[in-house]
Amino acid sequence: MRTTVGIIGAGPAGLLLARLLHRAGIDSVVLESRDRAYVEHRHRAGILEQGTVDVLRAAGAGERMDREGLRHDGIELRFARRRHRIDFPALTGGRSVMVYAQTEVCKDLIALQLTEGGPLLFEAQALAVEDAADGRPRIPFRHRGRADVLECDYAVGCDGFWGVARRAFPAALSRVFERTYPYAWLGVLADVAPSHDELVYARHDRGFALLSMRSPSVSRLYLQVPADTDAGRWSEPEIWDELERRLETDDGWRLARGPLTQKSVTPMRSFVHEPMRHGRLFLAGDAAHIVPPTGAKGLNLAVGDVVTLAHALAHEKETGSSDLLDAYSATCLRRVWQAERFSCDMTTLLHSAPDATPFDVRLQQARLERIASSRAAETDLAEAYTGFPLGRRQISAR
Repeated sequence: MRTTVGIIGAGPAGLLLARLLHRAGIDSVVLESRDRAYVEHRHRAGILEQGTVDVLRAAGAGERMDREGLRHDGIELRFARRRHRIDFPALTGGRSVMVYAQTEVCKDLIALQLTEGGPLLFEAQALAVEDAADGRPRIPFRHRGRADVLECDYAVGCDGFWGVARRAFPAALSRVFERTYPYAWLGVLADVAPSHDELVYARHDRGFALLSMRSPSVSRLYLQVPADTDAGRWSEPEIWDELERRLETDDGWRLARGPLTQKSVTPMRSFVHEPMRHGRLFLAGDAAHIVPPTGAKGLNLAVGDVVTLAHALAHEKETGSSDLLDAYSATCLRRVWQAERFSCDMTTLLHSAPDATPFDVRLQQARLERIASSRAAETDLAEAYTGFPLGRRQISAR
């Protein structure tokens, strides 16, 4: 097979990149190791920044999101049994976020790719990224048991942390920055209407809790737990009791309970690989960086990467200049490190560290009090939560 851009991975990064390239008149092939049903049902992020929402709309992938997604104009912080709301539009000049699950974003982009775009091959496992004699990438892969090779002008690894793309970078070139947190999230889906109309982030001496949602009738909730937790050892009553303790306030608010349909444990880590480009191979999304989920940045960072790359590829096609491709890694990493900072700040602000001293606890409380009493501190949080600028997005509007 031969194409201009070979994309490894059909998560939101790979699918959106293919969509943006299609609208710019650049052909691509997407290789995805899993089957379609798996991709459309793997639960991940659910919060879309304002910039991500704008890009999906401009790319023609926002119709169902606008119909079924839940616009949120703020979040609530809870600490010391008190509630404090952060008003996003008032603090950011009108920006908000959208609750719309990654699974739904993928379904929308898959449908568009299969009806309008280039080849999207499911059950096609990329085995490596190699350089041909002319320096262009070759991607050997197996598609439903048959060996093949995808030859391309550029290869993009959107294949997550465990994918093959990052392994193609020379060891001497790669620099890795990471932090592993000593706790995890026990996440549950519950068939019950959310107990609040916006996300609630709660700091409690027993550990962090998050009240979120997937729809008006399905709640998504999280508890901070030790990193080695087995989700199966938590019973439904224990989970609801602990959520109630950590989310409790002095104003009579109550947590609605319902049957749990899913339980899982999510580890907490920060990871950045530099650079994000080697020759004609580019990394995007989790292949290059991972953030703890507290800041809701993972999917949105991936969108920023592929918007930057799609624009650079279109610029190269139109002008013959590779200047934007040459700047891809540095451009993305500026935004990545701001998101890493914010995600780490939110995580350490709200979680109870196992080795925290009384001094550490008082500092957490002081930081929360500062946010609750200072418009400047509120604004800083609101601007980061609703999204760091994606830069130029002209390609997505064509």
